[in-house]
Amino acid sequence: MSDLPISVPVKLQTFLALDFGIKRTGFAVGNRLLRTAQPQGTIAAEGDARFQKIAHQIKEWQPDALVVGVPFHPDGAAHENTLRARRFARQLQGRFKLPVFEVDERYSTTEALAAGAKDADAAAACIILEQFLRSIA
Repeated sequence: MSDLPISVPVKLQTFLALDFGIKRTGFAVGNRLLRTAQPQGTIAAEGDARFQKIAHQIKEWQPDALVVGVPFHPDGAAHENTLRARRFARQLQGRFKLPVFEVDERYSTTEALAAGAKDADAAAACIILEQFLRSIA
């Protein structure tokens, strides 16, 4: 992830982060004021079923914006899942009409597993969101 601050309008205070996976998507919620996040679970669904479950989470948490983890190779090069995650981010923005921010999520799942997370996908989403919150200008 870049060390440069991410420009995020001040009116955006609450965020729902998604750690996209082909079969599972972890999610976490957090806010700008505390700059902390809490893992909230994993959505085990694909296609429209995934978006229905995300819609439920958006309704429940009422985030101002979404944050999507985008994976890269260790050297920063894009790969197939990079493209999938970016497409997912565009689909979220189109469906839910919320701002969507992309965050480099390299090693988030590894970090979650190393910390002993029982739900690595949700914990990775939490790590992604906390990285994002620390980077806000």
